[in-house]
Amino acid sequence: MGAVLITGGAGYIGSHAVYAFLDAGTEVVVLDDLSTGVRANLPPTARFYQGCIADRDLVTRIVREHRIEGALHFAGSIVVPESVTNPAKYYRNNTSRGLELLDALIASGVGRVVFSSTAAVYGVPERVPIPETAPLRPINPYGWSKLFFEQQLKDLGAAHGLSFTVLRYFNVAGADPKGRTGQSTPQATHLIKIASQAATGQRDGLSVFGTDYPTRDGTCVRDFIHVSDLAEAHVAAYGLLQAGEGSCTFNCGNGRGYSVREVIAAVEQAADHPLRLACEARRPGDPPELIADPGSLLARVPWRPRYSLADMVETALEWERRQVRG
Repeated sequence: MGAVLITGGAGYIGSHAVYAFLDAGTEVVVLDDLSTGVRANLPPTARFYQGCIADRDLVTRIVREHRIEGALHFAGSIVVPESVTNPAKYYRNNTSRGLELLDALIASGVGRVVFSSTAAVYGVPERVPIPETAPLRPINPYGWSKLFFEQQLKDLGAAHGLSFTVLRYFNVAGADPKGRTGQSTPQATHLIKIASQAATGQRDGLSVFGTDYPTRDGTCVRDFIHVSDLAEAHVAAYGLLQAGEGSCTFNCGNGRGYSVREVIAAVEQAADHPLRLACEARRPGDPPELIADPGSLLARVPWRPRYSLADMVETALEWERRQVRG
């Protein structure tokens, strides 16, 4: 098996994918500009380059020197509220620079790409669970920037014979059960991360954005998947490309939704103390309910989510306890 290039490999999901591919016996090369990633979360066995995905000369050199046969693309901006206030950043990082990366990979002879996409491409779904055939109607620039990159993949794939897999995932949580990596972004917006920081004294509390949604308790409902399950799904998806299965798009989630209040209650139970909450207005760009229909992926690959919400909470809490201990 040839080497894979993982862009954004020092980030939260990317670093877990690095470990998953190394655990599977694959040589890994990481490209990350460290704008949000943390190099200390990477193992020494992964070759590392600091740089921009739009640096065509650097990408070409990496592919040539390491005989890269495929790429997993995680690099990009991911904060929905920020995308509303600073859309140019998202179209630049996620769409424009992504195109430069794709063009350089194709020109260098790389024939396989797995793309880290998002349920935000669906916007407010007509029904849940959401199938891959649901209408694509993003309601924020983040979702549009990811959808535009999906279209670039399809068009360049058709023109140049590039095989790709798009994984649209939902809410990612937890940390590596072995403690090797976790979410290290100080200003992260992930709910379980924030609640775990509050539970370990790194925050005074947390905000609940919107308590009047048409859901069972008035708060948003989301499908949460453990980050290690997600990383292993990328290994399985890449295996499809290696087997010549052709290009495809999959949802990646558990197929079950938890409300914001239910998640907070799970963190409080695991931490054995209540959290200080502030109820605030809805954030722009937040749909009431997002739950995956992962049936297509489950039917195509020998992969199943292994971790429960309790596992996500406990591994996230343990990672934050480690941060507090230094």
